Amino acid sequence: MNFALTEDQVAIRSAIEDVCKNFDDEYWTHKDKVGGFPEDFYTAMASAGWLGIAMPEEYGGAGLGISEACLMMETVSGSGAGLSGASAIHMNVFGLHPVVVHANDEQKARWLPPIIEGKEKACFGVTEPNTGLNTLKLKTTAVRKGDKYVVNGQKVWISTAQVANKILLLARTTPIDQVKSAAHGLSLFYTDLDRSKIDVHEIEKMGRKAVDSNQLFIDGLEIPVEDRIGEEGEGFKYILHGLNPERLLLAAEATGLGRAALRRAAKYAGERIVFDRPIGKNQGIQHPLAERWVDLEAGTLLYQRGAWMYDQGMSCGAEANAAKFFCAEAGYRACETAVMTHGGMGYAKEYHVERYFRESMLPRIAPVSPQLILCFIAERVLGLPKSY
Repeated sequence: MNFALTEDQVAIRSAIEDVCKNFDDEYWTHKDKVGGFPEDFYTAMASAGWLGIAMPEEYGGAGLGISEACLMMETVSGSGAGLSGASAIHMNVFGLHPVVVHANDEQKARWLPPIIEGKEKACFGVTEPNTGLNTLKLKTTAVRKGDKYVVNGQKVWISTAQVANKILLLARTTPIDQVKSAAHGLSLFYTDLDRSKIDVHEIEKMGRKAVDSNQLFIDGLEIPVEDRIGEEGEGFKYILHGLNPERLLLAAEATGLGRAALRRAAKYAGERIVFDRPIGKNQGIQHPLAERWVDLEAGTLLYQRGAWMYDQGMSCGAEANAAKFFCAEAGYRACETAVMTHGGMGYAKEYHVERYFRESMLPRIAPVSPQLILCFIAERVLGLPKSY
């Protein structure tokens, strides 16, 4: 069993670090203050060829695995870009996985190259305000009329919808009282985000101001039949193929964020003099920081194992969910400890750790709650009865 990074993986990490050096903490703090999508960062990553790291080579991607994609996302987040930097490119890395797996050749040729090249941006339209995590109860409808579908409904917490020109949309094509099974009746589309039919309202939120979150009001959106992925009614199954990679990538991003916070906290603890000695000389300061390092190392091993299993074609639902759960908590605790290590200065934006702390809430909450992850582990791994 070899835990060392390969030469190629070391080279990937080094190359990503080189890109991120041009976008330091001051850059992301400014973005956190004024908002606005980080176009220059996005363009730099696209120009270097990293947006297609896990996409097929025949469409311009690198053809690498989720293991390499996780390494990239941890490196981006760990540079100080945090969830703002990671979220700017997150959708390009994993979001179109259902297209890679289930779209036909014509659709892949039409959709994948522009995303890989960074010429197009997409958003992920699944969550709804009145159903939350109960995806099988989605209410947004897509009614077929000849060679098109007409869509009406709402979506919420849709990232990058302010700047996206495409949307991966899950909608109900069979009324829920007519479906053969709970998982049937939803269809998946990848289509133009037509702003004359989709009203996009930005949500003011706690952190990650650089990457917008939105509520969408869809009124009469027309989608050509050729923009439907796979068979009608099978969209939920198609979405599932992208969930494990998403959880693993988010785990890596949370770990990177925690490492950025820990790095700053350790530096501050070694330099800050109180009572004629560095505060880091006190075990009350250094022990919590050491514990956070242990947490982050354990989280790294957990997400790396899940990513390796995915790349080997193995079932990894439990591992991906466990990694997301553990790494989100480890990242949050590292950011919290970093703020506390700085004391009052940790509350000041100039030390950056308060931004990390605010962003660390995101992987704890989304895209699935820690409670539902524990339910999944209890049912699927431990064999306990369903509790909800």
